Amino acid sequence: MVTRIINGQMTSTRGFENLYPFESHYARINGNQMHYVDQGKGAPVLMVHGNPTWSFYFRHLITGLSHGFRTIALDHIGCGFSDKPSAKDYDYTLDQRVADLDALIRRLDINEKMSLIVHDWGGMIGLAWALDNLDRVDKIVITNTSGFLLPASKRFPAALWAVKYLAPFAVPAVLGANIFARGALYLAPKTRLPQSVKKGLVAPYNSWANRIATLKFVQDIPVTAKDRSYVRVQKVDQNLSALDPAQLMFLWGTRDFVFDIHFLEEFKNRFPRTPAHVFEDAGHYLFEDKPGPTLELIQKFLS
Repeated sequence: MVTRIINGQMTSTRGFENLYPFESHYARINGNQMHYVDQGKGAPVLMVHGNPTWSFYFRHLITGLSHGFRTIALDHIGCGFSDKPSAKDYDYTLDQRVADLDALIRRLDINEKMSLIVHDWGGMIGLAWALDNLDRVDKIVITNTSGFLLPASKRFPAALWAVKYLAPFAVPAVLGANIFARGALYLAPKTRLPQSVKKGLVAPYNSWANRIATLKFVQDIPVTAKDRSYVRVQKVDQNLSALDPAQLMFLWGTRDFVFDIHFLEEFKNRFPRTPAHVFEDAGHYLFEDKPGPTLELIQKFLS
C-alpha cells in the first residue's frame, strides 16, 4: 500500500490497494519529490497522464505491458503521490511540466528509444517533449488529447471557461468542493465506475492544498496569445508534422465533451495515414471504458 503525508494530509491507496499493487519510486525533480511507477523489463514505455488523473489511470496498461516492456508512469507534480507545492513555490505551466518530464527521463538514465502513451494534458506535455527529442522517440499512442491550439471547429467548453476565468467560482469549487476531480468521475467515463475505482481516481486530491494542480492545469490552458503557455503550444502545433506518421497510433473515445471528435479530426487531417481506432461507446477516460481492447491494440502496435 502506498502511504504519504502530503501537506499535512494522510494520502494512501487504502480501499483500492488491490487495483494499484505497484512498487512506488520517488525522484527529486526540480526541487520536488515526484512519484512514479517503474515495472517490468524491456523496451521502455512512458505513460503521461493529464488532469485530474494520475498514474492510477494507467493501471491496466502497467499490468498488461510490464510482462514485455519496462513500463513507467509518473505522477506530475501536484498530482497523485507527488509533492503538491503551492502556486508560489512551483510554476504550474506547460514549460515546467515538460522540463519535469525531461528531468525524470534523464534521472532514469534511459538511453534507448522509448515509446509514449499520452492522455489529456499528458498529450501536450509528451508531444512537446517528443518534438524536442525526436531521436529518442520510438512510438507514440495518442488518446483523447491535443497537439495544437483549439481547432477552429471547436468552442472552448463553458465549464472550463468558468474554471479558467471566474476565480470567485473556481477557487472554492475546485479547491474547496473538488468539483473538477469528482465531476470527472461521472462525466469522463461512459461506463459507471466501481466505487473502488472512483476512490482511486480522487484519493490524492483530498484537501484544499492538494487540489492545486486540478485548478492550475485548467488555468494554464492557452486560449489567447496572452496566456503564458500559448507560445509553447503554438510551437507544438507548428512542428507537429515533424513526427513520423508510422510512429503514431490514435485511440479515441468519442463521448468526450472536451477532447471530442473535432480534436481527432484535426489529428487525422495532419496524419491521414496513421491508424485511428475509434470507440463510439467510450468517453474521455478511455482506459476505464475499454481496458481490454485498448491494451490489446497497444501491445500489437508497440510489438
